[in-house]
Amino acid sequence: MPVWYVRAFASGLFSGYFPVATGTVGSAVGLLIYLIPGFEHPYIMMPACFAVLLLGIAAADQMEKTYGHDPAEVTIDEILGMWISLLFLPKSVLISVAAFVLFRLMDILKPFPARRFDAARGGFGIMFDDVVAGTYTNLLTHLLLALGLVS
Repeated sequence: MPVWYVRAFASGLFSGYFPVATGTVGSAVGLLIYLIPGFEHPYIMMPACFAVLLLGIAAADQMEKTYGHDPAEVTIDEILGMWISLLFLPKSVLISVAAFVLFRLMDILKPFPARRFDAARGGFGIMFDDVVAGTYTNLLTHLLLALGLVS
């Protein structure tokens, strides 16, 4: 069993132990952190994303050894995916909600190559399927912004 601080980190402040919809709860935690004033600045988000990716791979790997392949208890990947979804976008309620809904959709549908990462064993696969989902979400949200559908 991983030590408590690995479980706290990997589970997105224990959001992964919520009884239902852990991916949605973890994404909501990511969104709440994003809403902290100033967090949206790329010079804060980019290092945070990089650090969470590296630490998340290691923590998710440990959690998978205890809980099995891509365990629901691991939600740090959803937090990272949510941050990537919002990177370089204006901070607004409508954009945040759109990105949240799109990210959940992308995380569930797992468009190529997310499904391949999801099938892989270990922390790298756990983290990178959400990196892909977050990247697709970010591109789609930028498109919605360019079309004037969100602001």
